[in-house]
Amino acid sequence: MYAFTLERPTTLADAVRLAAAGAKPLAGGQTLLASMKLRLSAPDQLADLGGVKELTGISKEGNTFVIGAMSRHLDVADNAAIKADYPALAGLAARIGDRQVRAMGTIGGSVANNDPAACYPSAVLASGATVITSKREIAADDFFQGLFTTALEEGELIKAIRFPIPKRAAYEKMVQKASHFPLVGVFVAQYDGGVRVAVTGAGNGVFRHKELEAALTGSFTPESAAGVKIDASDLNGDLHASADYRANLIGVLAQRAVAKALG
Repeated sequence: MYAFTLERPTTLADAVRLAAAGAKPLAGGQTLLASMKLRLSAPDQLADLGGVKELTGISKEGNTFVIGAMSRHLDVADNAAIKADYPALAGLAARIGDRQVRAMGTIGGSVANNDPAACYPSAVLASGATVITSKREIAADDFFQGLFTTALEEGELIKAIRFPIPKRAAYEKMVQKASHFPLVGVFVAQYDGGVRVAVTGAGNGVFRHKELEAALTGSFTPESAAGVKIDASDLNGDLHASADYRANLIGVLAQRAVAKALG
């Protein structure tokens, strides 16, 4: 690692001030610290968000869950209300990485990082969630902008994420065993206004699959998902899987997710 200074703000205002001055926000550190150890990232100053109480907490507000940005994966996985009313979200959190990652990683850090194979962005996008920041509220459809890129501006911090609770939902993934990231993951959520389907691990970032959404809005069955032809032309191909293989996985995992959601 290169030399750096570590700041420990205790209020959101102090954290925002530090970030605006150029300090790198440190949430769970699951990506940033690894990058620093490899000397791929060399911030001069870190702002540890762990002491900012305004960024913690999980609450149910009407038909939504509001989850503080510094909520750990285990916090979401073990929350009784989420397990009861949005079990797909709790189940996703319970299967991220390994136990050490779940004990340290945060929902805000994962969403802000927007790794193209991360699990949480698929839940945020499929839920039509709202990202609440230190400046504004950003709809999920506007937040994710491609490989490690989001709508966040310099110095802007995620405060919380608001998840509308769906009628039914499920998340299915095939894990890449070396990294524990999904080779492909598919999150399906059914609302009164229709079905949203988000795919992670297959492209240049999380994305909605409009053809699956249209088919499942018309008929929420595995057979309906099976009838959708998945185009591989814009999908990733690498040493782990070809684009065609990932396309097939999207279809298979979508069918499994619908079957799981139906119980």
